[in-house]
Amino acid sequence: MKQALTLITLAVEDLPRALAFYRDGLGWTPGFTAGNIAFFQMNGVAFALFKQDEMAKELGRDIAARRGGIALAHNVESPEAVDALLSEIRKLEGGAILSEPVKREWGGYSGYFEDPDGHAWEVAWNPYWTLSPEGFVTI
Repeated sequence: MKQALTLITLAVEDLPRALAFYRDGLGWTPGFTAGNIAFFQMNGVAFALFKQDEMAKELGRDIAARRGGIALAHNVESPEAVDALLSEIRKLEGGAILSEPVKREWGGYSGYFEDPDGHAWEVAWNPYWTLSPEGFVTI
């Protein structure tokens, strides 16, 4: 298997609500939406919102009660950009701040929010990583 990630799919309880959060709230543009799934083109990776019960059928297991040990991340160009983005998230219906941004022991600055389905997102500035204008990170 190649060391590559091509698609991240989040199970969502209410697809229209989740789509509104990401599209209208965060300003993302869906590349394709059909039935129970919506796809977004990211920086070389696709991102999908998939209706939870349909995803559970495909996986062959119950996922309604699962929560947790994963956080997605969005890196930005400065600590001020972390504050600005989390300030905007705070205003969105369905979004919630999980932890206020703070200087981290590893030298960066970050805070966390969750989407309407409880998926955790870190908004981070890392002084050791290069971030291109397109949002690509180099570690």
